[in-house]
Amino acid sequence: MFLNINLESSEPIYIQLQHQIIEGIAKGRISPGDPLPSVRSLASDIGINLHTVNKVYQLLKQDGYILIHRQKGVVINPEGPPKADEEYKQSLRANIRPLIAASICRGIEEEEFLQICKELFNEFKEEGEKK
Repeated sequence: MFLNINLESSEPIYIQLQHQIIEGIAKGRISPGDPLPSVRSLASDIGINLHTVNKVYQLLKQDGYILIHRQKGVVINPEGPPKADEEYKQSLRANIRPLIAASICRGIEEEEFLQICKELFNEFKEEGEKK
């Protein structure tokens, strides 16, 4: 798998893992219907507690990215994640607000902030189109 967990990072391991799985989906590295390792297997492979992996899988399931079957195991949602609704857009705004505030405090102008966002967005689109 494509995971790169930094055990020295100030970002919690479960957040790193969650973000990297979502990024893998967004970039087309893992496709709808693809299986993910079992909780035990993934925890063992990257050397973390299995409860951490279980927490990530539950969060991804809650957000519609994965399905957990007792017999089939964990798979990327075959229908893909749910489309953005108003609730998601409100959450997106709430998550972006502190980034904008911190950027303003550090002297980043609106144009530069938007350019950074555009570059990252295009990175995801381009890599996803290659798949």
